[in-house]
Amino acid sequence: MVLDNKNAIVYGAGGSMGGAVAKALAGAGARVVLTGRHLSPVQKVADQILAAGGSAVVNQVDAMDEKAINNHMDKVAQEMGTIDMSFNGMGHDIVQNIGLVDMSADDFMHPISYILKTQFLTATAAGKAMMKQGSGVILTLTATPGGISYPFTGGFGPACSALESFSAALASELGMYGIRVVNIRSGGSVDSTVFRRAIEGNPERMEPVIRKMEEDTMLKKLPLMTDIGNVAVFLSSDMASKITGVTIDVTCGTTAGLNYRTGPAGSFRVVG
Repeated sequence: MVLDNKNAIVYGAGGSMGGAVAKALAGAGARVVLTGRHLSPVQKVADQILAAGGSAVVNQVDAMDEKAINNHMDKVAQEMGTIDMSFNGMGHDIVQNIGLVDMSADDFMHPISYILKTQFLTATAAGKAMMKQGSGVILTLTATPGGISYPFTGGFGPACSALESFSAALASELGMYGIRVVNIRSGGSVDSTVFRRAIEGNPERMEPVIRKMEEDTMLKKLPLMTDIGNVAVFLSSDMASKITGVTIDVTCGTTAGLNYRTGPAGSFRVVG
């Protein structure tokens, strides 16, 4: 398998996206260290990995606590020898569906501060450990607003853009040590917990929302969590050994252009 003998740390592994990436890495042969602030959801993911024949251990780590992250990184490096890959899939609360002119500064800044802090702490901790061994892959995760402006996303869009810039900057500094840093831009997975709960809670409202999101893509569908996991496996493998400092777009074409303005057979549909 492409990740045999590789060691990976996944932060927020109890969440739907973190769990999906952890299972994909383990399925490709990696030994995965699953971390989270609360152990119960992380253990469930670990049990699924072990049941499928994969390798997983569970550690309690607050990915907003710099000391806890660094201590855990040292512990993993000592016990496992190398840290070959790091991924932060931490979830976060976001105030959306409010115009920027009507939003409070605190609500706007919260996702920016939270997302950048946790990604900075885990990525730089991994970077310091990987510099000693001269290799490693650090993956970050953003979403569609990082590539194209969407209304009513609050501070989430600016947070995505800032994280993509941070990822590229970190790659430029760590490349000389043999470390690759790549961001994955997801299009919003309808099988993720946040979408599933919204659909179950208000199916009539969410049905046109999902349909509009699909229409905004070139492929007329949305990526699933499995798709993000598969991309994470590829980027972590030697097959992607020359890819760094970029964002890999897995939005089914949403951020590549306003494709939703074209209809069947290339006809042009006037909107508005």
